[in-house]
Order: sequence, then C-alpha cells, then structure tokens
Amino acid sequence: MAAASKDTAMPLPTASTMVAPEWRVTIMEEGSSVKMEHEFGPARRAYLAVRAKVSTIVKMLWRMGADDPRKVVHGFKVGFALAVVSLFYYLRPLYDGVGGAAMWAVMTVVVIFEYTVGGSLYKGLNRAAATLTGGGLAVGVHYIASLTDEAWELVILNSSVFILASVVTFSRFVPAIKRRFDYGATIFILTFSLVAVSGYRVDQLVNLAQQRLSTIAIGISICLMVCMLICPVWAGSDLHYLIIRNMDKLAESLEGCVEEYFSGKEAQKARGYKCVINSKSSEDSLANLAAWEPAHGPFGFRHPWSQYQQVGAAMRSCAYCIEALHSSSHSEIQAPELMKRHLSEACIKLSSKSSGALKELSACMACMQSSECLSDMVKEMKEAVEEVKSALKSLPTQYNNELGLEKDDDNMVMKRQSLMESMPLVTVVSLLMEISVKVEGVAEAVEKLGGLAEFKPSGSKF
Repeated sequence: MAAASKDTAMPLPTASTMVAPEWRVTIMEEGSSVKMEHEFGPARRAYLAVRAKVSTIVKMLWRMGADDPRKVVHGFKVGFALAVVSLFYYLRPLYDGVGGAAMWAVMTVVVIFEYTVGGSLYKGLNRAAATLTGGGLAVGVHYIASLTDEAWELVILNSSVFILASVVTFSRFVPAIKRRFDYGATIFILTFSLVAVSGYRVDQLVNLAQQRLSTIAIGISICLMVCMLICPVWAGSDLHYLIIRNMDKLAESLEGCVEEYFSGKEAQKARGYKCVINSKSSEDSLANLAAWEPAHGPFGFRHPWSQYQQVGAAMRSCAYCIEALHSSSHSEIQAPELMKRHLSEACIKLSSKSSGALKELSACMACMQSSECLSDMVKEMKEAVEEVKSALKSLPTQYNNELGLEKDDDNMVMKRQSLMESMPLVTVVSLLMEISVKVEGVAEAVEKLGGLAEFKPSGSKF
C-alpha cells in the first residue's frame, strides 16, 4: 500500500516538462546491450537551427568587414549624411525655410549616395542637371499652355509629355548617352512628367518647382561633401590597383602553369588568370565612374582612364591563352616524359622571362614610372622564344636517337607514333610562344598609358 501511495503521489506532467529532451531506447543487433540516445524536442531543434544560421551570417558579415573596412565606413557615412539632411525636416527654422519639400532632400541622399566618389558624382551631377532642365522645361511648357484655353492646355501638356518621354527614352539606347547620362535621362523624364502633370492642378507651380530644386540641391551638396571629405573611396584608384593586382596574378599563373606541367606538382597560383578574365565588367564600370572624379592623389584632372580598359583587354587576351595552356597541360593525353625533359628547360626559361616582363610592367604602374629595363626584358623574352623553337625542331631527332631508332623503313611506324605522341607537347609549346606575343601587347598598352598619363622617368621622386 505504501508503494501504491507513492505511485499515486507522482506529479502530473506540466508544460515545461513536456518540451524537455526525450530519450530513445535502441536495441543493439545481438541484444547484448541497450543504447539510449538523447533526442531534442521540436522547439529545441528549431532554436539550434536558427542559432547556427545566425552564426553563419554574422561570421560572413564580419569577414566582409575585415576584408574591406571601407564598406563598414561607407555604411556609417550614409547614416551620417541622412542624419544631417533629416535636420531640415526636424528643426523648425530649417523646415520653415524649405517647407514640406524637405523630404526630397532625404530622398536625394538615399538615391545618389554611392560607394565611390565617382558613383556619387555621376548620379549627383546627372540628377542636378536633369532636375534643372526637366523642371525648367516643364515650367516653360506649362506657361505656354496656360496662354490657351483649357482644352488646348490639356492637349499641349499631354503631347509634350508623350513626345519628350519618347525621345529621351529612345536616346538611352545610344551607347555614349547610356554610358554617361543614362541616370540623368531617367531623372529628366521623371522630373518633367511630375512638374508638367502636377502643374495642371497646382496654381503656384513656380514656387513648387523652386522648393524641390532647392531641397534636391541641399541633398546633393550634403551627399557629395560627406562622400568626398570623409574617407573617400576613389573609383580611379580602385581601377589602378585592380589592373596592378591582375597583372601580378597573370604573371604568377603563367609561371605556375608551366611549372605544373613540366614538374607534375600542382601549383596553387596557376589559376590566377580567372580573376583577369572575370574582371571586365568591374574595369568598365570603374573606368566610367573615374571619368567623373576630380584630380586626386597621383592622378591628374584628365587622367586617361579609358586606356586602362585597353590594358585590361590586352591582359585578358593573354589570360585566355593561359587558360588554353592550363587546359592542354591537364589533358588526359600526355606526351612522354622524355619529350618533356627535352623542352622543359627552354619552356621554363621562356615562362620566366614572360612573367618577369609582366611583373616589371606591374611595378611600373604601381610607382607610375617608366622602366629602363623593360625593352631589354622584352628582347630577352624574344630570344627565349627562339631557343624554344630551336629545341622544338631538334625534338624528333633527339627523341629517336634516345629510343635507338634509325632511318630505315622498318622503324617508320614507330617514328610516326612518336610524332603523334608529341602533339600534346607541341600544343603546349605553341601556346607558350603565343603568350609571349600577348605579353608584348600588354607592354605596348602600358607604354601608351605611360605616355598619356606622363609617367615619371625611372628613379625620379614624386
């Protein structure tokens, strides 16, 4: 009875105990032992999944900020600009000066504040010019339409919106306009349409346009001052150093591919050419934005940013050859090691001379100085090409001699077989010689850039 009373006195399960972890009993195969596994409830499993996801996101964001702290600073700059421009709405004296159009200043900062100075200038100047011309033209059309009766006023306003919107939209397909003024064309259509349409129902149209123009000018001014004065990020500098890094990666990948092919050891830097191939969009975007930036650092007012695109194009042409070289060197059909040994020294020397020329070009761009030894390095690279050609011509004779093949007809089949075996190696060597020609093209593009940008003579100080 005592035992029964104890059993009946056990507490009933509550809500807290029902979500507690469960235990699962598993019978082992031989039945000799019992395995008890701990199981979490649904709520606990959901909590752990959410915590793991949040931890992953936090680590990713931390890594992004550590890799480029300028992105963190950019976030604070945008917040600071919005806080400053919001004072025109919060403070009564400032609000009375601009009226209810103060919100346009906030919208302007949100829309035009970009990561680089060039991006903010591109959007800010386009927005200012488009707002001024679109608003002024809309006021003029509205004034002309107001001189007529109500029916014709509606026709004139609606026709002007149709014609100007159609023409400006079509102009956005022109490459030069799309590259430099695409955003301005969009803002022109928006401003003209808003002012022309709203002016039909608003009596004080000039005052409304004046308020909006003033608040937009305030937003652009605050945005550009914060962007240019607080830790500025220059698109021109980013483009300059992007080309330098890609050129170093190109040199390293060339050396790595050749070393990997002849030594059989995998090189970690053999795939740096992929960064060069995939950087075209970044180069074009940065070059377009850099054209809007004023002089900064070692870059003058009319720095030849478009020539950087030509240097990048020459580097990509070289990178495509390195990609083909990498693919051929990893083909399933490989030449005999005896043939590789015969050409390894000459090919490694050629790759070393070619990568050395690329590194010299990178150093010239880094210090923005001309090179005295570049012409000698290109000459040595050409001499290395002639050595590779000579070694390639002597390959059949050398290979047959080492195999003990004579010139009689009985060994013609084996000679033809050796020729087929050499084809993968000949492909690699041909690509390597083609890469040397592409390196010369890169050197010519950099020398042209140095002439346009007026690089200093070697050894001079800025």
